Amino acid sequence: MKEIDKLSIATIRSLCIDMINKANSGHPGMALGSAPALYTLFTKHLVANPKEPNWINRDRFVLSAGHASSLLYAMLHLSGYELSLDDLKSFRQLDSLTPGHPEYHHTKGVDATSGPLGQGIAQAVGMAMAEASIAANYEDGQTLMNHYTYALCGDGCLQEGISQEAISLAGHQKLNKLILIYDANQVTLDGALDLSFSECVKNRFIASEWNVIDVADGNDIDAIDKALSEAKKSKDKPTMICIHTVIGYGSSKQGTSKVHGSPLGAEDGKHAKVDVYGFEHEDFFIPEEVRKHFEESFVKRGQEAYEKYQKDFASYSEKHKTEAKRFESLQNLDLSKYIPEELPEFTEGSATSTRVASGKALNAYMLSAPMLVGGSADVAGSVMTKLEGGVNFDSEHRQGHNVNWGIREFAMASAQNGMLLHGGIRTYVGCFAVFSDYMKPAIRMAALSNLPAIYLFSHDSIAVGEDGPTHQPIEQLAMLRSIPNVRVIRPADERETFAAWREALLSTKTPTALILSRQNLPLLPGSDGEGLRKGAYVVSKEQKKPELVLIATGSEVALAIEAQKKLLEKKVDVRVVSMPSWELFQEQDREYQDSVLALSKDKRVSVEMLSTFGWDKWADYHMGIDKFGTSAPAKDAIKKYNFTSDKLVEICENILR
Repeated sequence: MKEIDKLSIATIRSLCIDMINKANSGHPGMALGSAPALYTLFTKHLVANPKEPNWINRDRFVLSAGHASSLLYAMLHLSGYELSLDDLKSFRQLDSLTPGHPEYHHTKGVDATSGPLGQGIAQAVGMAMAEASIAANYEDGQTLMNHYTYALCGDGCLQEGISQEAISLAGHQKLNKLILIYDANQVTLDGALDLSFSECVKNRFIASEWNVIDVADGNDIDAIDKALSEAKKSKDKPTMICIHTVIGYGSSKQGTSKVHGSPLGAEDGKHAKVDVYGFEHEDFFIPEEVRKHFEESFVKRGQEAYEKYQKDFASYSEKHKTEAKRFESLQNLDLSKYIPEELPEFTEGSATSTRVASGKALNAYMLSAPMLVGGSADVAGSVMTKLEGGVNFDSEHRQGHNVNWGIREFAMASAQNGMLLHGGIRTYVGCFAVFSDYMKPAIRMAALSNLPAIYLFSHDSIAVGEDGPTHQPIEQLAMLRSIPNVRVIRPADERETFAAWREALLSTKTPTALILSRQNLPLLPGSDGEGLRKGAYVVSKEQKKPELVLIATGSEVALAIEAQKKLLEKKVDVRVVSMPSWELFQEQDREYQDSVLALSKDKRVSVEMLSTFGWDKWADYHMGIDKFGTSAPAKDAIKKYNFTSDKLVEICENILR
């Protein structure tokens, strides 16, 4: 190891100690152990331009073990990103650019929000899929898109179930430009790894069709460099580099769980810096030769690659004008220029399930929306996620737009996040609504990262029928609605479904969950795409003056209209409001909201064949289901729970009494 390498690694480790000590909070263990690995990656391999951090063809790096954020921030500062020494000194403090776990969009150079263990691996898988898909979907696409995706994980990431879902998927897809660095320090927060984990990780990766390279000493940067070079040569498999490190290297407590998540403190920090690293300087000191070394390695390499890319892209644009314009327009995920303003004509008197309507909408919009890629967790035939005549995305057909995710809901949702984080591609994923539970952490991550993920959740009520309570959602909509920055849309018919798809595709910063029915729903005479856009609207007016307002979603809108007719026969005049999206409705001004809801809350009834949790915001009375479902044909299950227009009429009459 050269002297500049020793000095640089000592500087990085010392910065991590200083940041965590000053904050009196953080995780020094992995940061100190993995410093040589990240130093080697950044100075010898990673291609990115700190002056253009959003350059589309840069290598991606995901810190899956996000608790080691001090290490990433130290690397970004030394690598010339817009992250000052003062920012490092503000580690984990209010409104700083150096939060406790890395946050996408918040800190330049951070390619993914990470921290909940394992999700970073799946996001990296999605990035690698996006890279391969984009390169294959343009003529001479390798000119536009040709980079590697790297991720750093620890023992904790590999214990989370999502990691194996993602590892299995990556191996099956032969994502050869995906390189996972595994910090194998054999320690977790509660103690030695063998307290809870005894499998052979190498064999696990080999069984999942990965290359595995072993580095015996985490401080041996020559071996790490060699391993990275070898990994980049892979033609048909992703690569895992297993680096044996010492957690908290340099601390008097190194190798133990005591150094995982607690600051070293002044005394032990000085011991590590001076006695072990030979770095006898004041806190937050960075030698000029280290700064220069990073400028001559990482910064220079990235700027040269960026400048070459600009020249290559200029030549490409002359040769392929249309393709180049399309490529540029999709980098910020904006599809507005591709989505038609008007909805198609619909057949009056027809009836179709909103899952089938969603499939029609998907295929219709696919004709105008380029780079739309997606699929389902092995339920494409049920959720209608397949593009007609489309090719499956796999190792032989990277141009394919249908992704067979397999029964991997969590990894599917998290990999979708990675694809959107990458940019240049729009995505959707689907499964039954009840299994949104498996995906919730990834949905939350999409919302936190401002990603326009699209989720197709079908089989949206007890009308699922014979599959019974295990497959019948009750509380899932309440869960989805509770997540900040997620739009939940439950359309009432085919027209609303097309409008819902349009809203989802036009979003650039907010995830959308489309909640779809299994059973056929009539095309409602009063349904309206513009009304859906506003979240709620009057779908069936009162005759003169409403005595009550029935607020319904999805399949229950038709039921509410049926009850409205029966009530009118009893000389009771009510208004029916379709409220497909609480979130879209809340975005409207108060004047519009009042014009739709008309009456006070004590004159409103919510109608939804799901949990009533949360509906108190809109109404004082509710017709819902606050218990689990039952196994029976749909009509019998609905009858058992008395979800009928007659029951709604009875509820309304009781309120008016």
